[in-house]
Parts: sequence; structure tokens; C-alpha cells
Amino acid sequence: MSVPFPFTAVVGQDDLRLALLLNAVSPAVGGVLVRGEKGTAKSTAVRALSALLPEVDVVAGCRFSCDPAAPDPACPDGPHETGPASARPARMVELPVGASEDRLVGALDIERALAEGVKAFEPGLLADAHRGILYVDEVNLLHDHLVDLLLDAAAMGASYVEREGVSVRHAARFLLVGTMNPEEGELRPQLLDRFGLTVEVAASREPEQRVEVVRRRLAYDDDPAGFTARWADEEAAVRARIVAARELLPSVRLGDGALRQIAATCAAFEVDGMRADIVMARTATALAAWAGRTDVLAEDVRQAALLALPHRRRRNPFDAPGLDEDKLDETLEEFSGNDGQDDGQDDSRDDDPGPDDSGPGGGGGQPAPDAGPQGGDMGARPEAGENGEPRASGASEQSAVRAAEPFRTKVLSVPGIGEGAAGRRSRARTEHGRTTGARRPRGALTKLHLAATVQAAAPYQRARGRSGPGLVVRRDDLRQATREGREGNLVLFVVDASGSMAARQRMSAVKGAVLSLLLDAYQRRDKVGLVTFRGAAADVALPPTSSVDAAAVRLESLPTGGRTPLAAGLLKAHDVLRVERLRDPARRALVVVVTDGRATGGPEPVVLAGRAARLFAADGVASVVVDCESGPVRLGLAGRLAGELGGTAVTLDALRADSIAGLVKEVQGSSRRAA
Repeated sequence: MSVPFPFTAVVGQDDLRLALLLNAVSPAVGGVLVRGEKGTAKSTAVRALSALLPEVDVVAGCRFSCDPAAPDPACPDGPHETGPASARPARMVELPVGASEDRLVGALDIERALAEGVKAFEPGLLADAHRGILYVDEVNLLHDHLVDLLLDAAAMGASYVEREGVSVRHAARFLLVGTMNPEEGELRPQLLDRFGLTVEVAASREPEQRVEVVRRRLAYDDDPAGFTARWADEEAAVRARIVAARELLPSVRLGDGALRQIAATCAAFEVDGMRADIVMARTATALAAWAGRTDVLAEDVRQAALLALPHRRRRNPFDAPGLDEDKLDETLEEFSGNDGQDDGQDDSRDDDPGPDDSGPGGGGGQPAPDAGPQGGDMGARPEAGENGEPRASGASEQSAVRAAEPFRTKVLSVPGIGEGAAGRRSRARTEHGRTTGARRPRGALTKLHLAATVQAAAPYQRARGRSGPGLVVRRDDLRQATREGREGNLVLFVVDASGSMAARQRMSAVKGAVLSLLLDAYQRRDKVGLVTFRGAAADVALPPTSSVDAAAVRLESLPTGGRTPLAAGLLKAHDVLRVERLRDPARRALVVVVTDGRATGGPEPVVLAGRAARLFAADGVASVVVDCESGPVRLGLAGRLAGELGGTAVTLDALRADSIAGLVKEVQGSSRRAA
């Protein structure tokens, strides 16, 4: 078994280490989500934490790690009698991205449950992680229904398996840690909110610190055991501090003054719901215990806010997580005052602003970070000229213009029924959804169709010698339920950035429409890609990815100008789909061509564009052309292109989800006026 890298040997990353330690002191904080670029010691720090956790006493032979001092009365291996306990190290269980639901929560032996009436339950990873750490690397790539199950278990402290009338429940209390690279896609805001704390990590830009990182890593790789031994004293000291903080935690007092600061901070930053207030309170209490104090101070509240609030302020995937620290300090100063601890004075004085004796700083005895999670614009903005208009970079090319405000779009979907990754766009056969039929299972049975199973077994009961009330069921009788739900697709945007699209108001509207479609793709759990064409060639501005906000950044900085190589854009998109089909054959594609339909440059540009479009029709690729043509005279070229593609055409105005409703209201208003 490999020796983990020592936790205390991790260079820098103070916020990451503090967040992990606070959850080790108080798992009720709710876990940690670690966001950051690749190669920033996210996984290393998480794996190193497990070696610091104290050993746990478990009931001998219990597969669910019951505490002998307070065994779970509903434990499937129970009831447990009083007996000798065994001690073992706290486990760190890793949940793979491709894990199934049965692997996570456990699996029932359906055949034995039906034939013998016994609860033959095989524990899953939630049971293995009980009283330890459950680590999910690349949590943003985990299927949504698995994330829901995971976070529900973490919130309730128990896992429930309900299937065909058979119920199993077992305790599942663990420290939940997720890591992710935002470039590969974001978590939904609802799921972000379920993580107690979040930390943004980045590689140091200080040469000396980077040198030390490399030096320690090379020393560890050369002699893991020897390197770990050199850090044994530091590891033991932190382990002892965790134990002491756990023992002190029940004695920590959270005064009314600190509670008012917590509530005022959450209100000032317009955080939805009350979970943030509760998490901040638990975090501030854990910070005080970690510092060896029994009272929560303003510095604890400040540090708790920096860890618990940034990810709860996002309203859409294009918002950067972050917190305005000046505003935070102003709020804490305004609501600082008497905690009622000094001389029993009236608590009403807490509402009056007063001096903050504790001052700003890192809570829990930790030094204050130089800066909290950073916000900032997503992508570069063009330099403005007179009247606020972006300056042109040349006669034939204009610099990027800003996108218009996004809007809710109509649902664009791929026809037919697919079998791709779970999502919310097109119809598909999935593990979750409404039951549409039954079939013989291929491999392990996961979703039993009870009626079909009984129907298959019923004709053979006499031949099988059935004599009692139970149904004699064999493997050949079992039927798998087929279900229909929704899948996520690859939405490939092919955007015309040529001179014919370069009118400022027009291109702003086009970018606003594409941004709206990107938001829709984010909500429906799609992968997205971006191909642009202008001048003499086409470029893959963004290869297919789950990071919708990365596509928004590329769109924001997209310049316009030059000729319209429509054929080149379509051929480039066709190549992208061909490669992606090899990587992810189950995911169906939807091509969204944003253009006015004009084709210029080179010999016979219109003929070449038609030939390229017919390649998509021959492959059966679903496509939509967003017609950007404007003006009193319309040539209908985009509609003709949609016909060649075998798809449909929709205008920018008709792309809005409320366009039909608006038209109805306008017609009704006209009728009333006429009457």
C-alpha cells in the first residue's frame, strides 16, 4: 500500500488545508468543494487528510462500521450485542466518476428477495465511508442523480435503499470532499449550495514557493517512507490538535452578537435560503475550537464567510465565484458590538455599531489570506472608443462587441430516442425516468419490472413444484424495466463572424442569442463546442467540452470581419463531429448554425456550401439554422441552407421562448381595440 503524502508537507494552500481541518473537527459543517486548475495539490491534500483522522472503534464483524458505544438500531447487520470492539484507521473511500447507483448506495439481491423474502443486501460505498471520508474527484462530471443521492445521504446521515417493496436503511455519516476543475464544467447552483465550504486553489506565482513544491515532491517520490518519517512529528501534532478541538467543540459558545453578524452578512450578500447561515455558524464554532477558544469571535465569522459564501452567490454559470471583502468588513463592523459577555448588559445594544476589538484576520488562529476567492470579468472586454463603442482594429475587421442580454430560449432537441448520458434535452432510454416496458436483463439486473417478472414466472409454478405462498422465481424470469427520460447532447455552435454580420447592433443581438442558447445548454447538462468562420478559413474556437462558461468567454472576445467562408465552417464542424463520435459514440449531436446564409470567397462558394451542408443530412445529424438576416429585403438564404442540412430554420426573434405568447397578447390587444 502506498504511503500518502504528508498533509503538513503540502506547500501553501492555507485555505484548502484549513477547510479540510475544520470538517475533520466538525463533520456537521457539510464537506468541502475544492475548485481549481489542474496540478494544484487538490487530490494530494484530500488523500493526506485521512492519515490525520483519529482511529475509530467499530463493532467487530459489522459491515457498516457501527460505533460500539452507540450502535445503529436499524443496522442491517444488527442488532448488535455488547462485546469487544475493534479499532481501525478512518477510511478514505473514493467514488469513481463512472460509478453506478448500485455501487454507491448498495444493491439488493432481487431474486432472493422475491423467492425467499430475505433482505440480502450488499453494502455500497456510502456504507464503506461511514465515519470516514468520501472523496469524489471531478465531482462536476458525476451524473446528477448520483450527486443528489450523495448529498442527500450526507445531509441526513443515512442511506436509504427502496426497491420493489424492500427497504434497507443504514447510517452514512462521513466527511464529504469533492474536487473539480471549472474548465471541465460547473455544478448546478442547487448542488453547489449543498457543499458546506468551498475553496478556490491556484498554483503559486512565487518562484521560491514553486521551487519548494518541486523539491518536496521529488524527495517524496525518491523515498516515500523516509520523507513521511521526517514529517511524523508535525503530523502527530496536527492529529492531537484535531482530537483536542473535537473535545472542546461542545463547549464553544456562539453568542448573539456573532449570530447577528452571521445573519447580517448572509443578508447583505443576498444569499438564497438559510443553509448559508447554518453553515457559517457551524464553521465559526469549529474555527473557535480549532483555535482552542470557547467563544466565537468576529475573526471567526469573517473567515467562515470567506469559506461558506462565495459559491452561494452565483446566479448563472457565467458568474465568477467570489466575495467583496471590503463589503464583508463593513458589514461585520456595522454589526459588531457587545456579545453580552462582559457585564450582562442589555442585548439590544448589539444592534448599535461599535468597534471591532478582534480586528480582521484569519479565523481559528490561521493567518488571514492575502485575498479571498477572486472574481472578475469572464473574458477580456474590448477597449472602448468614443461614445462607448469598441474600437475597430482594422478596416476589414472589427473588434469584439458585447453580447446583448440573454433570454429564455425555445427548447431545441434531437428527434428520435437516444441512449446517451443523462441530461435534460432530448428523449432517451435512461436508468431514470418513466417506465415504458420490460426486457430481459443484459448483465446485472438494476431496475426490476415486477409485473413482467411475475407474468413470466406464473405459467411454470406447478411444474416447479410450488407448494407454499411464495412465488418460485428463477433467473430467466427476471425482467429489466425499460425507462424513458432525457439525455444531454453535444450542442455544436457554428457561428458566422464575417463582415456581413459585423453591424454592431446586429452582432450584439447574435451574441446575445448564442449566449442564451449556452445558458440553456448549461441547464440541460449538454456538452458544447464552438466553430467560427470568417475571412478565408474556419476555426475551432472551443473543442467539445462540458465547460459552458469557457464557451461564453470565447464568444465574448470573438471579432468580426472579412468574407464568409460558409463551406469551410460547415466542413470544420463536420470534422469536429466525426472525431467526437469516436470519443463519445452514445452522445447525439445538435448543430446550431448562426448565420444570415450568405457565402462568399473562392470559386462557387454557394455550391460548395450546399455540398458541405448535405454531408450533415446524409449522416442524419440534427441541425437548426438561426437566421440572422435583417433589413426590409430578405433573400431567405438561411432557410435554403436549413433545407440542405435537413434541419429547420428559426429567426432570432422566434428563438425566444416567450415570442409566441407575446404574439398572442399583441393579437388579443388588437382585437380589443378593434372592438
